Amino acid sequence: MYLLVRSLLWALSLLPFAFFHVLSWGVARFLFYVIGYRKEVVLQNLAIAFPEKSEVERNKLAKEFYLRFTDTFLESIKMLSLSNKAALRRVTLDLRVVEQLLAEGRSVQLMVAHQFNWEFINLTLPLAFKEPFYFVYRPIGNKVMDQLFLWQRSRLGGIAVSADQFAKQKELIFSRPSVLALGADQNPGKPDQALWMPFFGRPAPFFMGPAKGAIQHNAAMVMFQMERTRRGHYRFSTRLICEHPRNYAAEQLTYLYKCEVERVVKADPANYLWSHRRWRHQLKPEYTLYTGA
Repeated sequence: MYLLVRSLLWALSLLPFAFFHVLSWGVARFLFYVIGYRKEVVLQNLAIAFPEKSEVERNKLAKEFYLRFTDTFLESIKMLSLSNKAALRRVTLDLRVVEQLLAEGRSVQLMVAHQFNWEFINLTLPLAFKEPFYFVYRPIGNKVMDQLFLWQRSRLGGIAVSADQFAKQKELIFSRPSVLALGADQNPGKPDQALWMPFFGRPAPFFMGPAKGAIQHNAAMVMFQMERTRRGHYRFSTRLICEHPRNYAAEQLTYLYKCEVERVVKADPANYLWSHRRWRHQLKPEYTLYTGA
């Protein structure tokens, strides 16, 4: 079944980007106007993050979000047959911070947020460095789709590490200079064990695992920013969060990452995954709110 689905989607991927963008426009309007897919969540999140904007402005942002959301998943089909060279024509890369750290013999934790289009990362970065490029992923429940996405994300040299196996493979990953892409802006499964911080002014829990790993291996933390310059075209840039993590506590590093997420989201508000319930959990009296002080 997997090979059949992959073959059919690969054949479909030979169609031009314009086809997928026209299709995406229709799907986005259907999601927003007809079935209202997570529309309440999206608008509520935008109201929390941007209270200074009017309802009209937030609705405009929401409509743009849905288009970028559907663009991302339909562009992913096109990527099944897209070469690294073709992908690089659509992405401007500024990796100077990472390249300098690798040249010094350092490992790098490339911290990402759920910005669009993250699928281009594994088509452009693995061949940008001579050092190994690892990415952490969570398996998809549907085995066919899980195999398909895993093949697509690793076919140009990226090394996939399951989130369930990450702890066992950390020593191997950091045994030599390498780049590890990690995200930590989703809701932790155990909010009582997370670090609570103001995120766009409202308390939200954050994973501390990436910060603890950076401290353990003294891997420099670098923020990876994704901006859409026009449909199907992106600019990826990097900015140093912390060069020597062992000089910091895990709470401090997580706070610095949180501030970077806020910065990149504010730079391109529609380019963030607003459909997830980032403020689903509520701060309880027994939790401590960390403010970076």
